[in-house]
Amino acid sequence: MAKLGYKTHGDLAEAIGVSRSSVSLWVQGKVGVPRPVAMLIRMMLAAQRRNF
Repeated sequence: MAKLGYKTHGDLAEAIGVSRSSVSLWVQGKVGVPRPVAMLIRMMLAAQRRNF
């Protein structure tokens, strides 16, 4: 979350179109991050690196 510039679970959730509770469960390690979401986050990180 921090690498992408999001301070809250809600901010990240809104950006990727999921619920805040889903992000919270992923961060806590209670539920695995779905593959499509993980791919989206990787693409967001890659795009951010190219902008700098």
